[in-house]
Parts: sequence; structure tokens; C-alpha cells
Amino acid sequence: MFYRRRLPHWIPDGAVIFLTWRLAGSVPPSTVENCSGFGPFWLRDERIATMLVNALRYVETARQFYHLHAWAIMPNHVHVILQPRIELSSVMRWLKGRTGRKANRILGRTGTPFWQDESFDHWIRSDQELLELIEYVERNPVKAGLVSAAEQWPWSSARYKTGRADHWFLWSAGQTT
Repeated sequence: MFYRRRLPHWIPDGAVIFLTWRLAGSVPPSTVENCSGFGPFWLRDERIATMLVNALRYVETARQFYHLHAWAIMPNHVHVILQPRIELSSVMRWLKGRTGRKANRILGRTGTPFWQDESFDHWIRSDQELLELIEYVERNPVKAGLVSAAEQWPWSSARYKTGRADHWFLWSAGQTT
């Protein structure tokens, strides 16, 4: 599958994809001096982070758009590893469109983009690379200094895998996005 926005994207059918997308107006930490980047940090808001996790899981289980391998919701960006069952552009349009509208409603914002238009995508070429990237995604909150152990971060698949996520994981109680 090939598609183009500002950047070209080529994703082989059946590939597992590592994705990163950022809040509108945010800048990655590599372009500024501190480790957290610059710009809005709306994903620190528990209501928004929880809504986003619910949406990720809902799209996997109810909509069946993809198989989700790992995720981490960081203060100003999201890392996800998934295997699309439909075109990736449709997955991202649904995820970013739906969650952006809901997040803006939570924040009382209207007419302003929530997410940056582009997303970074990389197709994973081996089982070893998949394992390394899952570890990278789940350890990202540790690397950023947000927690001392990956399973402590409440908005990641590492927390979910431990079985300690039921107090915040609303979708499992039958609630949807």
C-alpha cells in the first residue's frame, strides 16, 4: 500500500507498523534542549489519556481495524505498534479524527487542530525488531523519567499486561469511545 500526504508512505500488506503521532504545536525533544519537547502536553490530562487508550482498544476489538501489539500515551505524543486489517490511512483518519474531536471537547476547544497532520510510520521487518520496538514503546515513560518501571505508567500496554489496569481501563466495563 502506498499513500502520500506531505511525506510518502509505503506499507506492505500484512506488515506490522510502528507509529508515532504528536499533538499539534508540539516539538520533539531532539529539537529542543530539555527532554520533554515543547508545546502542549494535553495527554497529561487523565481524561484525555484514558479516552485515547479506550479508543485504541475499541478500534482493535469492536471495529477490528488492526491487531494492537503495544502502545504508550506520552504527555505530547503517542507510540503504537499495530498490524492493520484495513488501509493504514483509514485507521489513522478514524483514530486521529475521533480522538481529536473528543479531546477538544474535553478541553473546551473548538476549531483548532488537536493532532499534527503527519504521523511517523515504520514497517517492522522481523520478529526481533518487533520485540525491540515493543520494549522501546513500553519503556518510553521510564526513559522520559515519568516512572521508574514501565508497568507503573497507567497509559501503556506494559501496565495493561500486568493485569493492574482495570481501575482505569473503562472499555473493559462495556464503555466505548
